[in-house]
Amino acid sequence: MWDSLRKQVAFERTQLRRLIDTHRPLLEKCATAPPSEIELSALAALLHSFYNGIENIFKRMALELGERLPSSEFWHMHLLDAMAQATPQRPAVLSPELQRRLKEYMEFRHVFRHAYIFNLRWGQMKPLVLRCEETLALVENELDRFLQAGNA
Repeated sequence: MWDSLRKQVAFERTQLRRLIDTHRPLLEKCATAPPSEIELSALAALLHSFYNGIENIFKRMALELGERLPSSEFWHMHLLDAMAQATPQRPAVLSPELQRRLKEYMEFRHVFRHAYIFNLRWGQMKPLVLRCEETLALVENELDRFLQAGNA
């Protein structure tokens, strides 16, 4: 079970790194200058895909470890919350700090899915965009910690 989970998590991590690497020129540009409307659209898609990839990891973990995926209208929030809680079968996957940070990405994804692109505002997206790579590093560190605990 743990070997299969490690392989699935490694695949998603590779995809997330590829996502960041693909957008790196735009991320670097936006660190010093606001994006155009077209660039803002690309960044919104990046944030959407970024959280989707992280959520894919959480879904794979839950399923592989025999947990039921939440099924309510708010299942995305419940899944994120569940990853920050230990269960009899596993330790917590996420620290409370990282859970709070990821909640911001999840909330943006909801906005992205329900808004017109031209209604998005750089001021609201900027912190998420500029912290994307740092957030991925935090996620990877906590995943490594969790997966190492699975060896014990």
